[in-house]
Amino acid sequence: MRLLVSLAAVAVSAALLTPGVAVAEPVQQPTPPSRDFGNGPERNEEAAGAGEQVTALRAAPEESAGTAGSARPAPGHDRGYPRRTTLPVPAQNPADAAIKLGLVPYHGIAPKLNDLQRRSDRVSAEITGRSHNGHDLYLVTVTAPESRAEAREQDRIRERILDDPAGAARDRSLPRKYKAPIFINGNIHGNEWEGTDAALRVIEELATSTDPAVAALLKRTRLYFNVTANPDGRIAGTRQNGAGFDLNRDFVTASQPETRAMRQIMIDKQPVAMLDLHGYVNGTLVEPTTPPHGANYEYDLFITNTYANGLGIEAAILALGYTPEKDGVFPPQIPFRDSAEGWDDWPPIFTPQYAPFQGAVATHTIEFPMRVNGADYTNQPVEELRRRSAINVDIAAAAVRATYGFVDSRHDRIIADQIEVFRRGAAGEPAKEVPLGIVPGFGPEDVYTTTYPRAYVIPEGDGQRSATAAARLVDHLVANDVRVTRAKLPFRAGGKLYPAGSYVVDMRQPKRGLANVMLEPGHDISPRVDAMYDISGWSHALLWGATVDTVTSGSPHVLGVPVVAAAPTGSVPKGRGPLALAVRDAKEVRAVNDLLDRGVQLTWADGSAIVPDSARDAARAVAGRYGVTFTKARSASGAPLAPVRVAAAVSADELFTLRELGFAVTPVSTAVLNAGFDWSGTDVLAVSSGLSYTALNPQARAALDAFLTTGGVVTRGGTGAAFNAAAGLLTATSVAGRSDANGVVRVTNGDGQVAGDGPAHAFVYSPRWFTGLGPEVTVEQSYATDGPLVSGHWRPNPDGTGGPDAARGQAAVVSGRDERGAAVVLFGTEPLFRNHPKGLFPQVARALYWSAAVTGSPVTTP
Repeated sequence: MRLLVSLAAVAVSAALLTPGVAVAEPVQQPTPPSRDFGNGPERNEEAAGAGEQVTALRAAPEESAGTAGSARPAPGHDRGYPRRTTLPVPAQNPADAAIKLGLVPYHGIAPKLNDLQRRSDRVSAEITGRSHNGHDLYLVTVTAPESRAEAREQDRIRERILDDPAGAARDRSLPRKYKAPIFINGNIHGNEWEGTDAALRVIEELATSTDPAVAALLKRTRLYFNVTANPDGRIAGTRQNGAGFDLNRDFVTASQPETRAMRQIMIDKQPVAMLDLHGYVNGTLVEPTTPPHGANYEYDLFITNTYANGLGIEAAILALGYTPEKDGVFPPQIPFRDSAEGWDDWPPIFTPQYAPFQGAVATHTIEFPMRVNGADYTNQPVEELRRRSAINVDIAAAAVRATYGFVDSRHDRIIADQIEVFRRGAAGEPAKEVPLGIVPGFGPEDVYTTTYPRAYVIPEGDGQRSATAAARLVDHLVANDVRVTRAKLPFRAGGKLYPAGSYVVDMRQPKRGLANVMLEPGHDISPRVDAMYDISGWSHALLWGATVDTVTSGSPHVLGVPVVAAAPTGSVPKGRGPLALAVRDAKEVRAVNDLLDRGVQLTWADGSAIVPDSARDAARAVAGRYGVTFTKARSASGAPLAPVRVAAAVSADELFTLRELGFAVTPVSTAVLNAGFDWSGTDVLAVSSGLSYTALNPQARAALDAFLTTGGVVTRGGTGAAFNAAAGLLTATSVAGRSDANGVVRVTNGDGQVAGDGPAHAFVYSPRWFTGLGPEVTVEQSYATDGPLVSGHWRPNPDGTGGPDAARGQAAVVSGRDERGAAVVLFGTEPLFRNHPKGLFPQVARALYWSAAVTGSPVTTP
């Protein structure tokens, strides 16, 4: 238990700025209906439905794009405030899950915001994107009226803070002139509703108040409210969005439109503080967190502000007067102070753990106390649910008021702290080790730091495993506002010669923490903590399929251009004859499936799709659309490959990814099969969740057994391994690692059909391996014999089993043909996890292609 006392101050230092490189192309303000932000389609490919010509996207800045040190237009940059936008009003939906709780249904939000814009000159509403299910996402700005000139001045100051932080730090007049941005994010989990209603309450309070203190506040701040981050889930009463994704696990990947919209808000608005409003933990949980702490933050600046605001939020909640005896409401808890571990800020997958990389120095998850979802939503009386929801709205609103009060009271200092974050990055200073006692209770267990490299290089040419994957990675970095340069001439870095066209991420840049958290291998934190809240390892450099080199010393002298979009990578060789497309990246999977959908007669051989010479025009079209490279095929022979139709008993993220890759997927489960399922439209069964062979009724089991004589199987995890054993497919014993183990692992790829020339790393969650392999089984991939774990958290079970040492050299992915002819692949890794490890997606696709192509052909004896 940590003691609660006052905070120490943080001094802001200044140093010379080292010039950085280009920033992402800004997104202009949409007018309803709005487009999706970010990565869909990716910048290196044509949009779906585009023409059949190969399109070259230039790597030079476009007219609207900014460069380092120049003005970077943000949405609405040429307009003052208020910006009155009449929001389209959705049709009324009496089934909206919020209605039962006495809360505002989704269809009631736009009318309320339209009314507040009419009544107040402090409120501006806009649409920032659309959810997976097509619902508008609303951003509300609350601030004192600004002329166009005043709004432009705010933009210039914000840009200077990012692009010239050393100069901004020396300018003592800057904080006085700058409106501190605050970001409030509501309802990211759809069935944690009350953050939306608290936001609407506070917006109305600020819009209509006659209190001089409020008027003064709005002259010194801008408050940005993402009113409901997850309208799909709000309406349906689900935690996830319409695609089945937990949006608060998606920030490092940004697979969902809602996440990309939030990301763009943080880039454009550059908040100094943010709240993410959740439920339900009683008493109210208020971050900061327990260890382990994110090693790429400027944690001295972060913890002083976050802890101070956390204490203020706690005081504001207590002042409401709710008690355990009278209301069932327990006092707030601050994990940093009140817990040892288990609620950490280690992975950048959560909103408050991503926001610091965009400049926020006080970020919090708030978990209000009174549960109204799950079984309570179903079983509690409506009156009780509404009582609880009203309490939650009160508490969430108090947290918002405390936060804007904290920012107002610490206005100049918190702006200076944001400047210092960017200044340290631009200057390339070593990471600071946070002094013990910087806030009460900050001890050795809280000290986490990293060593920043001098640069990362994403090579061009022969040194690059996949130009397609490299282009995707570059586009993702740029979309996150990481600055990337493309070399115009060959250069040396870290003692290695790189060709022109290579990409350089100079780590002397304001958002170096974000660049590093994405590109570094990560850390094995298994020895330091026993329990983690969520994943512990990730690495775009190791898991996204591209070659990324780390330059640890020296200063790369690169004559280059700032990158707005990765250079085009698609091509088709000249001449005649069949073409080959090696499936080594997700875009190549999409290209193969596109060709199949066009009716091209493909064959499958050794991990490549063979395209007949007659389909060269189609090959050129998909080369341009997806940025993929065809080569001359050495042979036209192979197994015929038709469109692969998949019946999938899989998790939501896997279903999303399979469809994103272009496969035709029909969800199935034990219940679906027991109800009677027509297998005639299926080529491969994928199993990882929700299907038990032993729970099938006799008719369903007989139908499945009949399918297994003509169809293939691909499985993952414990459910998949159990299915394999019960159905009598491959001779293989599945061994489970510790259930919460996860992270990036080293692997050795075999010469089989699945892993082949895949990356040397994989991702695991609840890892598995296979022993007792029969003669029909091929080891496609195995865990490294010198110890698999690179980064993450993987400890043995209490009895000593299930740890990484037990997995050394063991088979991680296996394939084979059972005696009926079914081609089967078993995964002990997590190749589709949350749509993140994109370099591993081709392994699943190759498993599906191979399984579909060879099932039913004669079985040869090994």
